[in-house]
Amino acid sequence: MAVHLIDPPGLPEIPIYKQVSVATGSKLVHVAGQVAWGGGDLATQVEESYLNVGTALAGVGATFADVVKLTMHVRDHLLAMSEKISRASESARARSASGGNAPTSCLFPIRPTLVHH
Repeated sequence: MAVHLIDPPGLPEIPIYKQVSVATGSKLVHVAGQVAWGGGDLATQVEESYLNVGTALAGVGATFADVVKLTMHVRDHLLAMSEKISRASESARARSASGGNAPTSCLFPIRPTLVHH
C-alpha cells in the first residue's frame, strides 16, 4: 500500500506528524492499542509503545511507512509533556525495525475523572 503524507499549503508543518495522509492499495490493517508493559517515565512508556506498534506492523509485513494515522491517549496529559512525547515518538520510530515515518496523528488527553476504575 502506498501512503502519501502531505502538509497542504495553509496548514502548519508539525515535525512529528503530517496534516493529511492518502493511502492507496488493497490491504488495511488495524493494530490494537499498545502500552508500555515495562512502566518507566513518560518518555520510556511512549518509546516502548511505539516499538510495540512497530513489532505488530512487522508481524504483518508492514512498516511505519505504511501507517496512515496514529492516535495516542495520554492520562494526566499536560501541555509541557508534549515535547517529551514528541522526542520519544521520533526516537522510537527511528529505532523501530519498521521505519521512521511521521503520519497524521492525534493525541487525546485523558483526565483521571474520566477513567473508569
